Amino acid sequence: MTDAPSYGFDTLQVHAGARPDPATGARQVPIYQTTAYVFRDAEHAAALFNLQEVGYIYSRLTNPTVAALQERIATLEGGVGGVCCSSGHAAQIMALFPLMQPGRNIVASSRLYGGTVTQFSQTIKRFGWSAKFVDFDDHAAVAAAIDDDTRAVFCEAIANPGGHITDLDAISAISDAAGIPLIVDNTSATPYLCRPIEHGATLVVHSTTKYLTGNGTVTGGCVVDSGKFDWRANDKFPSLSQPEPAYHGLTFAETFGPLAFTFHGIAIGLRDLGMTMNPQAAHYTLMGIETLSLRMDRHVQNAQTIAKWLQDDPRIDDVTYAGLDSSPYAHLVPKICPKGAGALFTIAVKGGYDACVKLVDSLEIFSHVANLGDTRSLVIHSASTTHRQLTADQQKAAGAGPNIVRLSIGIEDARDLIADLDQALTKAVG
Repeated sequence: MTDAPSYGFDTLQVHAGARPDPATGARQVPIYQTTAYVFRDAEHAAALFNLQEVGYIYSRLTNPTVAALQERIATLEGGVGGVCCSSGHAAQIMALFPLMQPGRNIVASSRLYGGTVTQFSQTIKRFGWSAKFVDFDDHAAVAAAIDDDTRAVFCEAIANPGGHITDLDAISAISDAAGIPLIVDNTSATPYLCRPIEHGATLVVHSTTKYLTGNGTVTGGCVVDSGKFDWRANDKFPSLSQPEPAYHGLTFAETFGPLAFTFHGIAIGLRDLGMTMNPQAAHYTLMGIETLSLRMDRHVQNAQTIAKWLQDDPRIDDVTYAGLDSSPYAHLVPKICPKGAGALFTIAVKGGYDACVKLVDSLEIFSHVANLGDTRSLVIHSASTTHRQLTADQQKAAGAGPNIVRLSIGIEDARDLIADLDQALTKAVG
């Protein structure tokens, strides 16, 4: 699309990255179910492998269906490029890979999805990396945690599971002062509710499995590059600012400018890590994004209605939804998420662990699954599932204590969802 920034979100979510197929005229992006691509000649093949020409080589690296999705997500986020991969967890590693070396660390929010906490506290140690977990409401503590070996700051725009909103402007000011990138997981908000790059984020990561696809059919991830970080400003990021031996001394930052991170993610990240998104998954996600704004409006409307009802219910001790006036994060909604506080939050149930388990087992419309962002309403008891591997202190810090149930509000009739919660609470609490 020409002059894409002039188009509105609703137009871009349908058209960005999608062009009629030049061979057939097909209007929907085809599923290019192919492993490899025929080169015009030997000179063309050499140019592609030398990164002298952009094109398709092998589907571990690039695929036309996946490329369309990368362009669409990057456009919606206001970035210069994107790299799609096999899952949200893969996207996190892809985002860190060009930045990190053995002995380096990241400063991460203590309010993260349980699997991310495990990945950062345990798995990345195998690469010689480490993470410092900090309460991102305490800006002084975030700044104090950054040291000479810190290579990134990481948080979620709307935190999973509690729906807490991060003051991205304040956090990006801290990362900018330290000369390191801010990575924001925007899965729970989507670019419709929040555009982290406009608040100073360097990179945005997504689990496209969730709201972007919206129908619980495929897994996927994406890293969006803002194109605004100067990788040559210091010597902290040699993978991007120094000659790359695998490409005969090519320097990504010098050769590709604002697209340095994106090209590195494809030419080295996907080449060597191989966390490739398959074209059918990309196709499903492209179709899902076409209705993103419509779905998110309904998600937010339902979440607002249900959170208010739960807040007044005597069987509930607390509701963490940032869209409630009583929330300590309510003042951040107009600034960070002006179209709504999302549809993910937790409730503290009277009766503790046993009541939570009974509640989950008694719901009929809500599906008990380890997912979020579906059109269907979903429920899970995080302490016994997604956050089970964490210590009690980590669970509490993440907002996933034993008396907490996470709700992902779908697009069904809100009255039916309230009735379902009511009957289940009666069985669980009385």
